[in-house]
Amino acid sequence: MKLIRKATLTTALLIAAATVGRAAPAQAFSLYFGEDLGKGEQVRLSATPNADGARDEFLSSLIGVGTEKFEGYSVNTAAPLSINFGSAGTATLTGNGYLDSVNTGTNGVGRYPISGNKYWEANDQFGINFSKAVAAFGFYGVDIGDFDGQLTLTLLNTVTNFQQTVTVPHTIKGLGGGVIYFGLIAAPDEVFNRVVFGNTAPGVDYFGFDNMTVGSLEQVVPPENFPSGGIGGGTSSESVPEPLTMLGMALGGAMLAGARRLRHGQ
Repeated sequence: MKLIRKATLTTALLIAAATVGRAAPAQAFSLYFGEDLGKGEQVRLSATPNADGARDEFLSSLIGVGTEKFEGYSVNTAAPLSINFGSAGTATLTGNGYLDSVNTGTNGVGRYPISGNKYWEANDQFGINFSKAVAAFGFYGVDIGDFDGQLTLTLLNTVTNFQQTVTVPHTIKGLGGGVIYFGLIAAPDEVFNRVVFGNTAPGVDYFGFDNMTVGSLEQVVPPENFPSGGIGGGTSSESVPEPLTMLGMALGGAMLAGARRLRHGQ
């Protein structure tokens, strides 16, 4: 099991920055990641303490946010799908995927909802277009990467031409049925109005997603922790020995290496 409770990481490790029409300074997000390894495609995990811990720390930095659990939609509904995140605004889910439903256990190949019976299933790229710029985004992922697929998020602001890609540091080729939580909070000058979910094994590796949380800049607390040019001051922990620098995070095929060593602990 792997848990990174909170990490503020530089461009060289988890975040590769690219911009259109302006320079790309070294930036950072506050990242929240927790992973509970799967036990096989027929097994629904009865507890996900690492993923839940990452979610709790992510939510502790926000107030009044909205979470989409997909329970109000019909099974097999495909994109475009309208989503309401309360005071953070509305959004439209586009691209690949559909709503599936599993009451107990798994769908037979490792995927299941986190809450209720429904979740979003996708085997290729899909995106979420927000009605207004947001600063925080978090979600649960189920059965991520057991067939070689690497999950990435590309954050874009179509008004300011801002763009950054983040590689989610999940296990690859592990047993099916694992659960991750991944969240990020952006600095004020890095708010985004679109997020694109990437899958490096399209059509082969199927991912499940549930409980998506979105927060506006006003819902991030405390704002004094977010100086201009990037977020600072995070801590981190990891309960597996492999270093994150071996994850090979990159943008556009350019390998980036080196980062501040993460502290180990509970």
